[in-house]
Amino acid sequence: MEELKINFNMYVPTRFIFGCGRLNELHEQKLPGKKAMVVISNGKSTKENGSLKRTIDELTIAGVESVVFDKVQTNPLKSTVIAGAKTARDNGCDFIVALGGGSVIDASKVIAAMATNDGDIWDYISGGTGKGKAIENDPLGVICITTTAGTGSEADPYGVITNDETNEKIGFGGDDRLFPLISIIDPELMKTVPSKLTAYQGFDALFHSTESYISKYASLMSDMYALTAIENAAKYLTRAVKDGSNMEAREHMAFANTLSGIVMTVSVTTAEHSIEHAMSAYHQELPHGAGLIMISKAFYEFFIDRHACDERFIAMAKAMGIKEANKPEDFITALVDLQKACGVDELKMSDYGIAPDEFDKIATNARETNGFLFTANPCEMTNQDVVDVLRNSYR
Repeated sequence: MEELKINFNMYVPTRFIFGCGRLNELHEQKLPGKKAMVVISNGKSTKENGSLKRTIDELTIAGVESVVFDKVQTNPLKSTVIAGAKTARDNGCDFIVALGGGSVIDASKVIAAMATNDGDIWDYISGGTGKGKAIENDPLGVICITTTAGTGSEADPYGVITNDETNEKIGFGGDDRLFPLISIIDPELMKTVPSKLTAYQGFDALFHSTESYISKYASLMSDMYALTAIENAAKYLTRAVKDGSNMEAREHMAFANTLSGIVMTVSVTTAEHSIEHAMSAYHQELPHGAGLIMISKAFYEFFIDRHACDERFIAMAKAMGIKEANKPEDFITALVDLQKACGVDELKMSDYGIAPDEFDKIATNARETNGFLFTANPCEMTNQDVVDVLRNSYR
């Protein structure tokens, strides 16, 4: 890997309101309209834990009417986003409140764009069968209230959407107007996330930073965020998994997650994300974080075996707690130890219906739909290399 460049671009215009109990300050913010569509998942959590009622109450205090759209699934589908945009238009909503995890926030950004623009979502997707058109009309404003520490989507202008007709899972956006206007990151809202999902989401946040740190697009600025996020995730994720009510752990994981979101606006993640998006494009029920965990050891070993960026892996091993680290393999040790401590080291592709005869198809899909991320890899990775990573990860 060539010497790190100091040059970087950075633009994160989102107002972050971070800390326990700070959902209570929503009504004090300058809100972008008078009628909100509150987007939540198709599950029960925000209704049962009271966060939906609290959010609607805060909007009411601020003089804002609201309607609820509760259809977003784990890997949000194109059809769901189309329905959300129609609901926003039909109800005259002038901004979106995303209350949930990464899937809800991702879907909300795309809904915000499609509520004000004509055509098909895939007209605006770059990659795969997308037409790569620019968004013409300003999207609705988006306010995020994140209930998980996973995707960092509260800090970036992207939303990942699945087209189940074409088996494509691709990032939408990149337009500066899709940055959330306000993101409330209240770790108290994360207390009820089950331990398994806490682990999946926490590793997603970790990998945003580990990938961006070894990326060819890394800079001194992205490194600063990435290493701090890696340190916090490595130190606090196990505690959050083992005791969801440990607010110190929840706070630090929420911090790591938001930093990892910012990292992705300064650097670029690698093909680890391309591969997982292809896996879950064919297997809708596969949680994104779980898919990343499954392939992570083999993925990073690929670059270590080629000595693509030895010093970077050593630095990450140190950030993850191996202070005496002196070889890149120490990163793998730290990674596997963390997965074991969180109880996710035995995840199986076969449990989600993934079979070895799909590996070629997944490798091809990864490059066709999210090929740009392959340019961020610290060395060349061919389709056969991707197949090998999948094969080495399979059980």
